[in-house]
Amino acid sequence: MNYPSKVIEKAINELAALPGIGKKTAMRLALHILKQPIENAVGLGEALIALRKEVKYCKNCHNISDSDLCNICINPRRDSQTICVVEDIKDVIAIESTNQFNGVYHVLGGIINPLMGVAPSQLNIDSLIEKVKESDCKEVIFAFSASIEGDTTAFYISKKLTGTAVRISSIARGIPIGLDLEYTDEITLGRSLLNRTIIQTVQSD
Repeated sequence: MNYPSKVIEKAINELAALPGIGKKTAMRLALHILKQPIENAVGLGEALIALRKEVKYCKNCHNISDSDLCNICINPRRDSQTICVVEDIKDVIAIESTNQFNGVYHVLGGIINPLMGVAPSQLNIDSLIEKVKESDCKEVIFAFSASIEGDTTAFYISKKLTGTAVRISSIARGIPIGLDLEYTDEITLGRSLLNRTIIQTVQSD
């Protein structure tokens, strides 16, 4: 397609590179921004630059944060003895929207997927195991999308935690197979979290 301006062509190409945005949607967005006051465009640009430059990852749970530790980890009202393990940051946001969980999180940054070349060493698994073993953690909850990869990841971590005095559970299968957590309605996700199933019970000496 020939555009009347190289500047708008570049803007459209950049927008179209975003997930879920095609050329037509990118063109509509670019033309919309073009019609807005310059202050709006500058504000959008500055927000995106700040997003990339200033947002950090929590050193404790790997969630996004404005400082070294996220607001959830430093909140004294959260139950630090219950850790919910999720695949990605979007899953933290989805679970938090249910208002059904008062523990803390651990973001793996993905799930084990040999076909896609994702090995355990590429995920934040070692830091999770270390955290559980060195803290007073009582329960680890797996909140993965219902898939073979999710089950494989849960099984791998469970084996790593064998011998620890921690209960291991998984959110209930109220979530349809193949559906990502971010697309699950809040009621279903909340109930799945409350009705989680036990994978491994506490081992007594």
